[in-house]
Amino acid sequence: MAEATETREYPGSPRVAVGAVVIHDGKLLMVCRGMPPAAGLWSIPGGMVELGETLQQAAEREILEETGLVVRAGEPIYSFEIIDRDQQEKVRFHYVIIDLVADLVGGKLQKQGGDDAREARWFSFDELKNLPMSDMTRKLLEERSQILAAF
Repeated sequence: MAEATETREYPGSPRVAVGAVVIHDGKLLMVCRGMPPAAGLWSIPGGMVELGETLQQAAEREILEETGLVVRAGEPIYSFEIIDRDQQEKVRFHYVIIDLVADLVGGKLQKQGGDDAREARWFSFDELKNLPMSDMTRKLLEERSQILAAF
């Protein structure tokens, strides 16, 4: 069983994380990551699920920490995993990520971001095309474009 004090790098077991897909006024909320494994890439905001939290509670807390916005998280719409190995093939990072749809409730966007987010911004779907992001984030946006368009 993993210890609560376990670090994110070289974990003893996979880590569960959530993301919140928030669309408001036709724009998608994104954060630029400041730490590995996605440093410098734009992604859906979110982070680690803490012991005893539901996926929704974790998504709501993480969005508040990273962006200053209050959201109401709904159902999962996408899941994937990231397994990053070092040169010796040891697992450096292993995340199971579950993205949930979320509605904006309030708050004020902190553009500088918080937690491990360097920056937080709203993007139109056209602006997303040339944004540096991970392959998995791009896949989410492409595969779930019909779902996202409903918002």
